[in-house]
Amino acid sequence: RGGSGWAWAPCVCPRSVDANRPRRRRRRSRWAGAGPVGARRMRPLPGAPGVAAAAALLLLLLPPRARADEHEHTYQDKEEVVLWMNTVGPYHNRQETYKYFSLPFCVGSKKSISHYHETLGEALQGVELEFSGLDIKFKDDVMPATYCEIDLDKEKRDAFVYAIKNHYWYQMYIDDLPIWGIVGEADENGEDYYLWTYKKLEIGFNGNRIVDVNLTSEGKVKLVPNTKIQMSYSVKWKKSDVKFEDRFDKYLDPSFFQHRIHWFSIFNSFMMVIFLVGLVSMILMRTLRKDYARYSKEEEMDDMDRDLGDEYGWKQVHGDVFRPSSHPLIFSSLVGSGCQIFAVSLIVIIVAMIEDLYTERGSMLSTAIFVYAATSPVNGYFGGSLYARQGGRRWIKQMFIGAFLIPAMVCGTAFFINFIAIYYHASRAIPFGTMVAVCCICFFVILPLNLVGTILGRNLSGQPNFPCRVNAVPRPIPEKKWFMEPAVIVCLGGILPFGSIFIEMYFIFTSFWAYKIYYVYGFMMLVLVILCIVTVCVTIVCTYFLLNAEDYRWQWTSFLSAASTAIYVYMYSFYYYFFKTKMYGLFQTSFYFGYMAVFSTALGIMCGAIGYMGTSAFVRKIYTNVKID
Repeated sequence: RGGSGWAWAPCVCPRSVDANRPRRRRRRSRWAGAGPVGARRMRPLPGAPGVAAAAALLLLLLPPRARADEHEHTYQDKEEVVLWMNTVGPYHNRQETYKYFSLPFCVGSKKSISHYHETLGEALQGVELEFSGLDIKFKDDVMPATYCEIDLDKEKRDAFVYAIKNHYWYQMYIDDLPIWGIVGEADENGEDYYLWTYKKLEIGFNGNRIVDVNLTSEGKVKLVPNTKIQMSYSVKWKKSDVKFEDRFDKYLDPSFFQHRIHWFSIFNSFMMVIFLVGLVSMILMRTLRKDYARYSKEEEMDDMDRDLGDEYGWKQVHGDVFRPSSHPLIFSSLVGSGCQIFAVSLIVIIVAMIEDLYTERGSMLSTAIFVYAATSPVNGYFGGSLYARQGGRRWIKQMFIGAFLIPAMVCGTAFFINFIAIYYHASRAIPFGTMVAVCCICFFVILPLNLVGTILGRNLSGQPNFPCRVNAVPRPIPEKKWFMEPAVIVCLGGILPFGSIFIEMYFIFTSFWAYKIYYVYGFMMLVLVILCIVTVCVTIVCTYFLLNAEDYRWQWTSFLSAASTAIYVYMYSFYYYFFKTKMYGLFQTSFYFGYMAVFSTALGIMCGAIGYMGTSAFVRKIYTNVKID
């Protein structure tokens, strides 16, 4: 809020880096990435033993216990309280953020602080806090005082004018609580521009903890070249009844996330699941019962009757249905990666429900990185065992592809966008040291754990114990109607899964690309379960129709028909960009569509793996229950 009348909605706000000011890093409490938004760029790991260095790096992501003051959010009277300056940028381009001191603001007289902090998640988000230089002590009021002076030459005035024209706002933090303010405003004619020079801070405390922070911007000063502008501040401490555990409640938006349309969409998706599961069960049970009866009757026929009979259906391809898929190395790597993404999604959502990760910056990303590295054996186990069952020989190559498939996709996109961010001097630029740290995690943590999973998978479930023998010569695939072709099935297979989640996609997009904090992870868990059930049901039906048409190419069809959900999600992201946001510019556009492509691809790989695993169990079940000569 400000004297200008601007109202600032709470948000999970963009992250920043900083330049010529003294940088300070802080330790964090609980989950890594949660502390004040990153303070300094991470240095490259030393050239010590790689495994030890990467293990030490991963320990940064674990929830260490913190000390007093800001580390664990407790203070003694008169103890130092740090005001961190974060970012500045245009209001309508949330991800386009710059260093706070990229505008010619001045810094306070206090030069040093007693603690610092740094986490990997914050560094990956291009987060870097700078000390404001303001002297603030716990429960110690500060009367209005000048803390610095801006010598406003023409160049500085032009920078402020540009920021005001583009509705620049800035973000600060006190004890991990975000504060927003506007740089300035123009008059009605757009001829004169004014800078807000007075920061009036009101800080609420409950016992020895800070539970509330409010900023009022006052002191409107006209921007005139070759003048001096004094920047001032005041601090008022007041007792509050807000509990520390509830201090983030005011940043949440229950009217948005718990609106009736959200509840209705969840209920609608749930009813669709019940209907779909019932429909699939009824159709398959009745159809399969008839199939089993027909095939049992065929056992009693002689050769002449069988030749004159109606021979068609899924039993006819029993000698080819368990034939290895085309490109088994890539297929196995995709399935293994999808299983790992599902495990990561499930664990991170559960942790977010328990730990309230939205209250600490960077914690979601740090947790996801740690969980992804820790679940690498899942990728190796499912990918390696599937590749072994399909008769693959180059298992080391498969392990490398499976281990680096997702990291290469994410890092490649991030590094490409990073070059654009560097060109724009934006705060989203990732430090070189952080890139080195991520590479070390990939080589010295993810790869070894993936190797362990691959060895276990090959030895425990790598034997091709199929219920049917595979013919030496592939059976010719008969012609069929156009809508039974695998390409058509793939395109249609993702419609129902997308329909079950697209409302939730709107809330997720809004929380990431607009000014909302996503906190309803219970909804997300329910939607994930619904998505899995719908995906498995749809792929089973698609596979049954494909096999009934005597087409045994079900592996890739089941995977791609489920993965096609990602195509519809990415198409929806185009609609959201043009009709629900006011983003503009090369940087913001590339940032949006680049990371939406990563998100959609990861979602598609996860859905594809879920669809294939469910369909594989179904195919194995039906061919186990038939009598085959």
